[in-house]
Amino acid sequence: MTRDHDVPRQGTRRPPRLENPLSTDELTTPGTTAEPGQEAAALMRLGDLVTPMSLRVAASLRLVDHLRDGVHDLESLARLTGTHQDALRRLIRHLVAIEVLAEPTPEHYAPTAVGELLAHGHPASQVGWLDPAHMIGRADLALVHLAAAVRSGGAVYERQYGRPFWDEVSADPVLGATFYDLMAHGQKVIFDEVARRHDWAGVRHVLDVGGADGDLLSTVLAARAEIRGTLVELPGPAARARAKFADAGLSGRAEVVAGSFFDPLPVSSDVITLSFVLHNWSDEDAVRILRNCGAALEQGGTLLVIERADDSPAKPEPGFTSGDLRMLAYIGGRERTYDEWRELARTAGMAIDSVSPALAYGARVLTLVGSPA
Repeated sequence: MTRDHDVPRQGTRRPPRLENPLSTDELTTPGTTAEPGQEAAALMRLGDLVTPMSLRVAASLRLVDHLRDGVHDLESLARLTGTHQDALRRLIRHLVAIEVLAEPTPEHYAPTAVGELLAHGHPASQVGWLDPAHMIGRADLALVHLAAAVRSGGAVYERQYGRPFWDEVSADPVLGATFYDLMAHGQKVIFDEVARRHDWAGVRHVLDVGGADGDLLSTVLAARAEIRGTLVELPGPAARARAKFADAGLSGRAEVVAGSFFDPLPVSSDVITLSFVLHNWSDEDAVRILRNCGAALEQGGTLLVIERADDSPAKPEPGFTSGDLRMLAYIGGRERTYDEWRELARTAGMAIDSVSPALAYGARVLTLVGSPA
């Protein structure tokens, strides 16, 4: 005898019963019952979206900020974050499993050393890369359209959000500030190294092209009292650079000109700097920028390009390749290998004279000079 609710009704189909749903750690090769090999487990870890999204949710909810403020119990955390208590417990359970959080006593939590970096106020905070309320954390979510970027060869940020990346940075002052703050945080270490390690002997004037808020130029001028400088930037960052130079007491040695690097540059110089500019642009646009810089170089001058330059094509570095795909998805830009930089310089009528040892985050200084006629 059967009960009425055990009999499928006319015209309906009972959904399959999941007797023992498998986790990714339990997946087996179709048609076998053997345990998966190390290769399968490694592939599933690489393809896991749960962990990256869990970190982003934790950043967005400011979980670690609340823990650092002394709130450790589940009930209070759920109340402060406006979340479903059991769902939050399950999220935190995964964060404990991946050792971002710890659970010293039942349903009471604390950040690990890794988890501390999810605090907004931590000096080495990584929140800007993860929290969707920050520009880069937001932009990363456009990677769900990476397949479209690979098919088209162009950016997909607008596909996700309705307007291009740079338009968003310019139009939204809050998002724009998170972007420039994150870039400045990472680039400060690099710029300090450039100012300290590059040979500035005999340099009279530095023209910083597309130098954002002026961090590189201010670092160089502070280190070398004999050098004067000019920054060329769009009106928004140009205004911020003027204020920064004034605060640093550099206004008498640093001029700011609002303009575009796609137009002829307003002054000539014996040294021109391009720091993390060209990776934002396609090869065609990058050549236009390089040609304008070359035209503004004084006789015997040098162009310093500060970018990543991968020199190991046989074994690419994952940080380089992931950054390259981000540039594609965000803005249609690209990171470049040493060979690609050499070809780009050649196309623009220049040549790479030298390449510095690796700086922080894999950056290098590529010194370009005009090609012999």
